[in-house]
Amino acid sequence: MIIKIARLKAAEASADLVAIAVRDGKELAGAVAGLPKAVLDRASKRAKRLGYKGKPGATLTIQADGHDLVLVGVGDGKTSEQWRRAGAAVRAVSSAARPVSVGFALDAADRGMDVVSAVIEGMRLAGYTFEKYRAKKDNAYAGPKTVTLSSPALTDNARTRTAIRETEAVCEAVAMARDLINEAPSALVPSDLAAAARSMARGRTLRCEVWQGERLRREKMNGIIGVSAGSRHGGALIKLVYTPSRRAKATVAIVGKGITFDSGGLSLKPAKSMETMKLDMAGAAMVLGIMKCLPVLAPAVEVHGFIASAENMTGSGAQKPGDVIRFRNGTTAEVLNTDAEGRLVLADALCLATELELDCIIDAATLTGACMVALGTRIAGILGNDQKLIDRLIECGRETGESLWQLPLVEEYEDDIKSSVADIRNVGGGYAGTISAALFLRHFVGKTKWAHLDIAGPAFAEKSMQYLPRGGTGFGIRTLLAYLDSIG
Repeated sequence: MIIKIARLKAAEASADLVAIAVRDGKELAGAVAGLPKAVLDRASKRAKRLGYKGKPGATLTIQADGHDLVLVGVGDGKTSEQWRRAGAAVRAVSSAARPVSVGFALDAADRGMDVVSAVIEGMRLAGYTFEKYRAKKDNAYAGPKTVTLSSPALTDNARTRTAIRETEAVCEAVAMARDLINEAPSALVPSDLAAAARSMARGRTLRCEVWQGERLRREKMNGIIGVSAGSRHGGALIKLVYTPSRRAKATVAIVGKGITFDSGGLSLKPAKSMETMKLDMAGAAMVLGIMKCLPVLAPAVEVHGFIASAENMTGSGAQKPGDVIRFRNGTTAEVLNTDAEGRLVLADALCLATELELDCIIDAATLTGACMVALGTRIAGILGNDQKLIDRLIECGRETGESLWQLPLVEEYEDDIKSSVADIRNVGGGYAGTISAALFLRHFVGKTKWAHLDIAGPAFAEKSMQYLPRGGTGFGIRTLLAYLDSIG
């Protein structure tokens, strides 16, 4: 899809399908007001008859001079998410109409690159498909070949081109993460995640290191070793480091859970619960997506990406309930439930990140079903030990349309993870599972500023919504990239 910028009014836009941004209100307003009077009258009558109000993402198609005109609502047009949903809606209409070219007309007031980027993002993300295993791909529509964004206030200059290039890089990173999450679990094991990381490390800007086998033992990565013990595929600790070309304003670690398939281990999951457990590496996919994008966005932040990867299976050597793990920092944990394995592998990576004495650590994991019970499938939980970091991440999530909701680290619940034979145990008392999991992780971050994202709900969409096709979503990539951009 080629993106073009044109300094045109809505009436001058030309394409197989022309979308026109409409503000929410009693009367049609915004770019649509610039249409010829006859077309505007026809659109107004149709909108009134159908009760069309210009809500974000709402569309209304009218015929004008033999062409399709699509009115697309942007609400009051004040947030990026409204424009993102509008872009996604135009992509959905395109799938039915199958145009070669699409025009998207903005109002003269919509001059910010945030608007342009959001529209492109919505169209790109909504157009994602995972077709690798489909036998019949005939007559597939790959989307319009060109999309022209037009407004009397837009200028096709170097700044515009940079913004478009960066937006497309972010969308490519999300698509890569979605591909990884959607991949069949037998085709994506820890060594495959390691290979994906190595493939993107080029030159001095992005470096990669992978620990497997004996190296894991030497480095005391006992969480990964324990969780991997029942699988014929060994685990891996994957490290990616982004070094900015200019002096770093901050140093950040991003840690992702990379369980490529989670059977629950000997604490076996029910069959139904295993159907989508290929998604349990969504945190790792998030890290890979972020690291892939950093050389393009080039923030002045040194970023250390850690992926703790394993396959949690039930082989003869599998970790058993009652086993005790001694972690790299000396903390011991009793494993009472082998299906609470994510926190065990994350502990290894958090120990390593803490040793670097960075400004902050952010981890992301499809960690607890309890978070889905509390917040559903559209919102991720966030917990941590630094309120400013949490608040900033929530704000970045609001900007990108990726909702985060803070849950408390209740000190009294620390008693629930005390063990009679070790320092801590890997499950709590049966309630507040998301909080007890975060309290477990807190034992491995020391005094470093830290935020934990439980993305169990929004990491995988069971049905298509706006710009989220069914399957892996790549949740968190855009939010954390926005955060890194804000500090660098």
